[in-house]
Amino acid sequence: MSSLYTRSKEFTRNRKSQSDSPPASPSPTAKTLRHERLSRLESGGSNPTSSDSHSDRASARARREAREARLASLTSRVEEDSSRDYKKLYESALTENQKLKTKLQEAQLELADIKAKLEKMAQQKQEKTSDRSSVLEVEKRERRALERKMSEMEEEMKVLTELKSDNQRLKDENGALIRVISKLSK
Repeated sequence: MSSLYTRSKEFTRNRKSQSDSPPASPSPTAKTLRHERLSRLESGGSNPTSSDSHSDRASARARREAREARLASLTSRVEEDSSRDYKKLYESALTENQKLKTKLQEAQLELADIKAKLEKMAQQKQEKTSDRSSVLEVEKRERRALERKMSEMEEEMKVLTELKSDNQRLKDENGALIRVISKLSK
């Protein structure tokens, strides 16, 4: 954005300096034409006396010197303005660079903070996964132990039901034998 600003500022300055600046120094042909015009003016019309032509030349010379002095002062003003503008541009560029440097440093600090947070979170996640894996291993072991106990208890239940049925059968046989013995003893 600053480059656009400086371009537009330089463009307007160039246009101003072209329109405001005095005309460039005349070319040699323009000088000779002007000299011829002046000599025609001096020689033309009435025949001036030598003192009149001398005063006309002196006044023309004075006007020319005054014009040159004005041109010199205008060019010096333009140069001062342009040097001031360059100084202002330089100072604004420096301040903008400084602002950008501080923003860059802030961004780098923020980036470092975010990286540290990411590393910390990754480390915590890794610890959690290692904790989870150890917890999962413990849970798996406990599950296997419980499954073994369940299978043993099922076996014991089967044995118990068999024993109960055997016990019931023996009771029934025992009762039958007692009846037979009691009938035999009577």
